[in-house]
Amino acid sequence: MIRAIHRWPGIAAALLLVVLALSGAALSLYPAAERLAAPQAKAGMTVADLAGRIAASHPGLEQVRRAPSGQVTAYWFDGGTPRAAVIDPATGQDAGSADPDPLRRWLTNLHRSLFLGDAGRIVTALGAGAMLVLALSGVALVARRTGGWRRWFARLRGPLAGRLHVEIARVAVAGLVLSSATALWMTGSTFDLLPDGARTPAFPAETSGRIGADLAGVAALQLPVAAFRSLSLADPDDPADVHTLKTAQGIGYLDQGSGEMLGWADLSAWQRVSETVFMLHTGQGAAVLGLVLGLMALGVPAMAGTGVILWLSARRARPRIRGNAPPGRAETVLLVGSEGGSTWGFAATLHAALTDAGQRVHAAPMAGFDPARYPNAARFIILAATYGEGCAPASARGFLDRLDRLDRAPEAPLAVLGFGDRSFPAFCAHAEEVAAAAAARGWPQLLAFATIDRQSPQEFARWGRALGAALGVELELLHQPVVPASEALTLISRRDYGAEVQAPTAILRLAAPRVSAWQRLTGQGFARWQAGDLLGVLPEGSPVPRFYSLASGSRDRFVEIVVRKQPGGLCSGQLAELQPGGTVRAFLRRNPGFRPGRGRAPLILVGAGTGIGPLAGFIRANARRRPVHLFFGMRHADSDFLYREELTAWHRAGRLSRLVTANSRGEHPHHVQDALRREAAEVARLIRAGARVMVCGGRGMAAGVRAALDEILAPAGLTPTLLKAEGRYVEDIY
Repeated sequence: MIRAIHRWPGIAAALLLVVLALSGAALSLYPAAERLAAPQAKAGMTVADLAGRIAASHPGLEQVRRAPSGQVTAYWFDGGTPRAAVIDPATGQDAGSADPDPLRRWLTNLHRSLFLGDAGRIVTALGAGAMLVLALSGVALVARRTGGWRRWFARLRGPLAGRLHVEIARVAVAGLVLSSATALWMTGSTFDLLPDGARTPAFPAETSGRIGADLAGVAALQLPVAAFRSLSLADPDDPADVHTLKTAQGIGYLDQGSGEMLGWADLSAWQRVSETVFMLHTGQGAAVLGLVLGLMALGVPAMAGTGVILWLSARRARPRIRGNAPPGRAETVLLVGSEGGSTWGFAATLHAALTDAGQRVHAAPMAGFDPARYPNAARFIILAATYGEGCAPASARGFLDRLDRLDRAPEAPLAVLGFGDRSFPAFCAHAEEVAAAAAARGWPQLLAFATIDRQSPQEFARWGRALGAALGVELELLHQPVVPASEALTLISRRDYGAEVQAPTAILRLAAPRVSAWQRLTGQGFARWQAGDLLGVLPEGSPVPRFYSLASGSRDRFVEIVVRKQPGGLCSGQLAELQPGGTVRAFLRRNPGFRPGRGRAPLILVGAGTGIGPLAGFIRANARRRPVHLFFGMRHADSDFLYREELTAWHRAGRLSRLVTANSRGEHPHHVQDALRREAAEVARLIRAGARVMVCGGRGMAAGVRAALDEILAPAGLTPTLLKAEGRYVEDIY
């Protein structure tokens, strides 16, 4: 039994464990290297001395951090441009670049998540779990083989592979247990499976109202640099803002005018344990331990190799059965471009029908297109959806670049079928672009370009009959749209607006469904979401979901959307009639392209009508009081001023820095883009200071905002297009 427990996790996770071990071993070198290279503070130096020196030589200083290695880094703005540098504590001057080492960042992303985001973190956690099982079961097997714990290092006999496997294991097992156990702890913390336990002081209700205290003379900073973590400086233009000090003992707020400590909270016992776990796993703050663990991790590839050899000597590999024909034998190649997965459902229907008609069919994502993989292809069929404003969906990114790099187009003819929604101006725009690019390269045409509106099974069946005629076979595509896995959400409350201006709108708050431990681990269902993600609502009588931007995050423990009733709208009509206690079927879809991002750079949020939804969610989640400036357009303040009370409260709490509204009806009608023009100087200043612009609402409004920002930013040589290329201008429009 123990041998089986030891064998199968090792076989299943061998390659993953090798990748994690090698990347971990490489990362273990960095804490020691950083400790040797970083300028260190002299004994007796205080945080006041350090901060005073850095502030004197770095006007616009925003933050000072000290790493466990002793490396001190400063962050400041220079003429509106963010800067960072490693500091020599002795002088307060720059001692080197603070830019992250690209190789270290690459190794870290590989080690943490395999470049796969949260899904990758779950995979690496499974790898850590497998390693822990392997280590503990291996301990039992070694003890049994050597004749007991007291004979742990007894001489071994048997095949070389077996002896090497055990010799390495009994030296490295302690480090592997420690590394895998701490990795699981850190994953549990990342996915909120462990209590947070964090303590933070209450934000000061009152300050001195003064600014400009000399950091070198602040009494609260008269503590040794060795205990220092970070100091975030207050906004000098806001006397109510405060400095934030973090040390090895806790966190506190300092008055920026008097230097007085306004609030303090010691680290909790749980926080101290979590920090110890982090140190044990990464070696940061314990460089020698990190090197030892890295050396032990190098035993994993050897044990994986010898373990596989041992297993192969007793077992034969089992053949894998594929649903697709191998690429090299395929007569018909289906290339699929899908964002949410629905287009793959159509591809499966087509694949099955063509297979039944005697074809050898291979389906693959458009992103991996390479004609050389299909030497026997007689035809290519592309099923392509369109994402957003005519963009390529996730599984089609890079297809057009690959096509453009070909010496010549394939000789086998091509049919392109687009999937989209005619209510959007960019209906099937990506599929059209693919068809046009193929024609321009001289790719022979099997069928004329065609489209499917709103996943219509009838239109798909008609296209299938045309395809069958072109192939000389009868082809009946009886597609049943796959209804996404959804959950019933119960309406808790609703607030209605806009009846007076003939634009009935409601803020709907729904109860978040219960989440199982498995869903939390895998990220499925409603385990984790953020404001700006999408709620797919399935209206009764339709398998086609309608998407609404979320105005809440999973930490809020409720699901909130803003819905305007559309004339003839099936889903919006049903939601408009939904009363507390009623339910809807819905599911989550991530929207990572519309997130405020991290950091302290200001946010400029621009929205109109229901576009306020995700923007309100961003403000609600702004517990760190990042500067946020909201421009909100409505018809009339007396009818559809959505989130009026919340915005007032958030402004008082410091989560919203400024609110500018625009009423399109009333005494002095103007739109949100007009409000931007009136605040042109401030908007330009914020953007020059690194602000990120986020726009949510209708297409007409978004176009007007872009035009206004073109005018505002022209003197600075900037445009929304340039900001978008830098990742500082994002839109969620409908």
